Amino acid sequence: MTSGYCVKCKEKRDISDAKEITMKNGKPAVEGKCPVCGTKIFKIGKKD
Repeated sequence: MTSGYCVKCKEKRDISDAKEITMKNGKPAVEGKCPVCGTKIFKIGKKD
C-alpha cells in the first residue's frame, strides 16, 4: 500500500482509494484520500 503525508493530520498515512495519474509534465503521481480525516493526499512517484 502506498503511503503519503497528510497535511491535516500531520502524519504519514496509507493512501486509500489510491489511483495512479500522470501530471502535466509527464511524471507519474499517486492521488487518493486520508483514511482518517478524508483529506486529499498527493504523492509524486509511482505506486509502491
